[in-house]
Amino acid sequence: MAAEDAAKPSPLPPYPEMILAAIEVLNDKNGSNKSAISKYIEGKYGDLPPAHASLLTAHLARMKESGELIFLKNNYFRADAPDAPPKRGRGRPPKPRDSNAPAPAPKPASPRPRGRPPKTKDPLDAAVAQATAGMPKARGRPPKKAKTTPAPAAPAGDGSAPVKRGRGRPPKVRPAVPSETAAA
Repeated sequence: MAAEDAAKPSPLPPYPEMILAAIEVLNDKNGSNKSAISKYIEGKYGDLPPAHASLLTAHLARMKESGELIFLKNNYFRADAPDAPPKRGRGRPPKPRDSNAPAPAPKPASPRPRGRPPKTKDPLDAAVAQATAGMPKARGRPPKKAKTTPAPAAPAGDGSAPVKRGRGRPPKVRPAVPSETAAA
């Protein structure tokens, strides 16, 4: 007999029906919160599934998203109820406009547009990007580009060309040691 009782379908109506009935019976002008709905369902239908709390939460959320319920200040209202509050959008509501007030003056045009100016479009860069679109990228750091400005001229009278510094730390300069022959 115990096996027959376990095989019987549950006499519980679907959760949306129980939720709508609970809100209707509670008939609170401020709406019904989740705990009040849950207490009503637990009182009316004694044997509920062990996951009753999570099932109730899931069905309330689904009904709120579908528009069957309105959720306001932690309370649920039937969407078709005559005393249900109007549904508002997110954010601060706009200020009421006075029909007798004069129209606001147009804003003066700013001397330049806001934000960073766009980069100049170089046709050569666009052509190179299009030509190399399918090629794999080279590994490592790309080589430095050669400077296009001419090198500064050497000071007049020196006669020597400027020396280009090599890579790495320059060698330590040792002071010249006077030789003994020069002193004597």
